[in-house]
Amino acid sequence: MMTPASGTPVMKPSSPEGISENFRNRRVALIGAPTDIGAGHRGGSMGPEALRVAGIQHALASLGIHVIDQGNVSGPPNPVLPPKDGYRHLDEAVFWCERVRDAIYDSMKAGDFPVMLGGDHALAIGSVAGVSRYCAERNKPLVVFWLDAHADFNTPDSSPSGNIHGMPAAVLAGYGHPKLLNIGHTRPVLDASRIVQIGIRSVDAVEKIKVREGGVRVFDMRQVDEIGMRAVMEKALNFARAENAHLHVSFDVDFLDPMIAPGVGTTVSGGPNYREAQLCMEMIYDSGLLGSLDIVELNPAFDLHNKTAELAVELVESLFGKQILARNPARPLPTY
Repeated sequence: MMTPASGTPVMKPSSPEGISENFRNRRVALIGAPTDIGAGHRGGSMGPEALRVAGIQHALASLGIHVIDQGNVSGPPNPVLPPKDGYRHLDEAVFWCERVRDAIYDSMKAGDFPVMLGGDHALAIGSVAGVSRYCAERNKPLVVFWLDAHADFNTPDSSPSGNIHGMPAAVLAGYGHPKLLNIGHTRPVLDASRIVQIGIRSVDAVEKIKVREGGVRVFDMRQVDEIGMRAVMEKALNFARAENAHLHVSFDVDFLDPMIAPGVGTTVSGGPNYREAQLCMEMIYDSGLLGSLDIVELNPAFDLHNKTAELAVELVESLFGKQILARNPARPLPTY
């Protein structure tokens, strides 16, 4: 069930200049999931509204994109309970993920480009499950870019907290409680080798073994430091392009360095700076592969005057084609 969002529900594009065909003839559907059920800190439930306040709908519409705000999926409140059998809030998280799954799938089936506004990263179990079902029905391979400070590949035996937002990548790859695994239309939702993690820099000890054994493709911050964001993104995008894949981007805001993005519950120093993050998003847009998006773990309770939400919106603008100078193939800029 969807509840209405604040503000104007539909915003018509103001200018089609420079917009790729990927977005020109499709609506972008904003789908809120206001919960922190899988997180260790309260406040992520306010993330969708913070992104709306930061002007995400207007920002995309100003690029010439037809944007509709479909409101929020609804679910149970956060009971703030301790772990039980290695999981915190298992049944509540399953409920939320199933609602997100259905909303994302229905949106794609209607021909829209879904943007899930989180909420914590456990919700990606639902969003990727919905995208995966849609792709499977069309025999389209799926690749997921996991932009995050954390690998999110824990299971109860490796998680120090039992928080499910530290487990979604593992669940999607087939590791976890049957209730979580059953959210997808298949087990696993996708092979771990089709998860491409970029920017990670905080991985629990046992989790490191699981990531390697699972075959996740990882570009951690050392690789970003050594070869640069451009080379990392070229490698990641070349893989997705070779697979002729639908590309789903799961953007955890703690991917960014906390110096520029303090509004998250689990900050980890040493993340991508402003320009590295912009280049990452710009190159994804240039690839023409992007088909669906999560924005998760924004926590206004830790933010400063909505600074992190505003930065997230700037980055999403780049992901959808905002350029420093509008590109005109008929009149390219001179090279020097």
